[in-house]
Amino acid sequence: MTISIWRYSHLALAVSSFVFVFLASVTGIVLAFQPISEQLQPFKSEGFDTASLAETLSVFKKTYPEVTALEIDKNDFVSASVITEDNKNLNGYFNPITAEYLGEKVEPSKLFQFATTLHRSLFLKGVGRFFVGLCSFLLFLIAVSGAILIIKRQRSFKKFFSKIVNDNFAQYWHVVLGRLSLIPIIVITITGVYLSLLKFNLLPESKVSHTVDYESISETPIQEIEAFTVFKNIPLADVKSVEFPFSSDIEDFYTIYLEDKEIVVNQFTGEVLSEVKYPLVTIVSALSLNLHTGKGSVVWSVILAFSSINILFFIYSGFAMTFKRQKSKLKNKFKKHKCEYVILVGSENGSTIPFANAFYKQLVKAGKKVYITELNKYETFKKVKHIIVFTATYGEGEPPTNANIFLEQLKRTEQLQSFSFSVVGFGSYAYPDFCQFALDVDRGFKAKQAHQFLPPFKINDRSLEAFNQWINSFSRASSLALKIPDKKLVSPPKQTKSFRVVSKTKVVANPDNTFIISLKPIRKQYFNSGDLLAVYPENDYRERLYSIGKVNGNVQLSVKHYSNGFGSNYINSLQLNGVLKARIIRNSAFHFPSKASRVILIANGTGIAPFVGMLFENTAKIETHLYYGIREKSSLSIYKKDLDEVLQNKQLTQLHLAYSKIENKRYVQDLLHENALFVAETLRDNGVIMLCGSLAMQKGVLQVLNVICEKYNQKPLRYYQSKKQLKMDCY
Repeated sequence: MTISIWRYSHLALAVSSFVFVFLASVTGIVLAFQPISEQLQPFKSEGFDTASLAETLSVFKKTYPEVTALEIDKNDFVSASVITEDNKNLNGYFNPITAEYLGEKVEPSKLFQFATTLHRSLFLKGVGRFFVGLCSFLLFLIAVSGAILIIKRQRSFKKFFSKIVNDNFAQYWHVVLGRLSLIPIIVITITGVYLSLLKFNLLPESKVSHTVDYESISETPIQEIEAFTVFKNIPLADVKSVEFPFSSDIEDFYTIYLEDKEIVVNQFTGEVLSEVKYPLVTIVSALSLNLHTGKGSVVWSVILAFSSINILFFIYSGFAMTFKRQKSKLKNKFKKHKCEYVILVGSENGSTIPFANAFYKQLVKAGKKVYITELNKYETFKKVKHIIVFTATYGEGEPPTNANIFLEQLKRTEQLQSFSFSVVGFGSYAYPDFCQFALDVDRGFKAKQAHQFLPPFKINDRSLEAFNQWINSFSRASSLALKIPDKKLVSPPKQTKSFRVVSKTKVVANPDNTFIISLKPIRKQYFNSGDLLAVYPENDYRERLYSIGKVNGNVQLSVKHYSNGFGSNYINSLQLNGVLKARIIRNSAFHFPSKASRVILIANGTGIAPFVGMLFENTAKIETHLYYGIREKSSLSIYKKDLDEVLQNKQLTQLHLAYSKIENKRYVQDLLHENALFVAETLRDNGVIMLCGSLAMQKGVLQVLNVICEKYNQKPLRYYQSKKQLKMDCY
């Protein structure tokens, strides 16, 4: 069964049982506090947990002329019905150690009574109970299908509780709270269904019948009740109730009701006359009632209340996600077989669709006939000349739901004429397989001999700045004047933190228009070198991402200054002790390895920023080589102090420099080619290679690395990438 079927089933069940789920959740929250309110009553006596049944029955018999009933509830409150010396009936709670009367039984409040009736039957008696039972089963199916969707999202049961990226409030908390509440909700629903079946007598009968040989009952030897061996061996905490003899006749006896059995005891001698274990259905029924109501456990009652509150949130978040998907539907102005441009979209929660729709509108505005559809609906398009793909990557490098059969369809479909293609990937640096499916789509088109119009472009966290970069590239390559209206795709940044400027170099200090700025979090922030700092210039919601180097506990950025660069100008304008509002984005896939035989760092330009921090963090002094591409020798000046320090401390083993603006210019890929055997050995011995810098550098380096791997190790570079021996963060 595909994930789509599970999702639609999940949604259909949620909609069909909406009223019950809402009412059950609200009343469930109220009723969860009933056991808590009961346990707050002062009726549990000290010594209860160590008392035996013999001690309690003995003290009651000595204190009161007649005792007709004794019960112990789930709160460990002992209640009894007795007749006093002055011949008065006394009912209520008693101290089981002293037989002292503590007070009358507390009846549930009218609110609890109302909530109980509504929760059980919706005030519709038998019909209501049936509907409640049915909807309990539907809620169970909703919980199970939701769990399956989470497992499919995480790509394995083992990763059920693995971290997920918070890129959508409703979806993120729907999954997080769903994982936390899954077991309690399944318990609630299963016990609810069971209790409904029990109420309609659809389960085996659980009546207990004792067989007593009345002719063999003896009145001797008479013993005091405190000497009854059977009573001395029964802890009071194990007793549910005691039924006392009606008279002093030999045929009347004590009946003791325990959790798992009933015992009949001779009232004179203490002999066990009959012992019958409860059938399984009786034990399960009692357990189901306790689990469903939370009686006797404050902790479980709180868990039930928490789960019921979460169910209400699931109603909201489920509909919020559904409405978002509905709003993100793809609409077309032209017939598919009349269009030269085709846009294919892959999106799990609809967040990629607004970008595709915005691009679609711009192409139409430019006078082009465009057709937009999901990747799974790919087919032979009769007049297509260019296909543009916008796709997210789901889980660990997997396709989203509406793109999960695309690659197979692509292999089977024969396009009538040649076409060019471009692929844009949307994802998050927090996942190791960042935009992996987009790369798979790019390779799929290449295998069909299609022309790659632009290299695959990856966008982190739906960055509008990155999206505009790709739009500009597409506009130049296609000679189309395309512009995306920013306001429709961005929203104000959330969860920004304050950072104070502690140092900043001047731009004029080096020939590359680069400066270093060090920022101290005003409040404690957890981050590592390789994480990203999202900066939002004033009056502009578009985020600018900068790789973080952690140096002396501060965020250190290396920024290339552009005269017309809104982001770099904004950061450069910050004064010493000034405050910057930004947020840290975890990029765990690009952290320095804690265990590796050797590490090779490859960077150019400002890509050295995270590596400087990583070298300072290399306290284990793992053998580390830095290959750094710069324009000329003076370009190294702003990093020289830090690099000298890590070299002296042996946190950096060797620095390899490539100068691109001097005579006999060289690039980092040239250095790697010269040290091919060293690079091959590093990968073969479980070493790690890390890249940070420009996409152009990345492309050249990957070509060289692939050649080295195939020549010396007889394995493709992808093999080492799958083993997480290749980490990249290029832009």
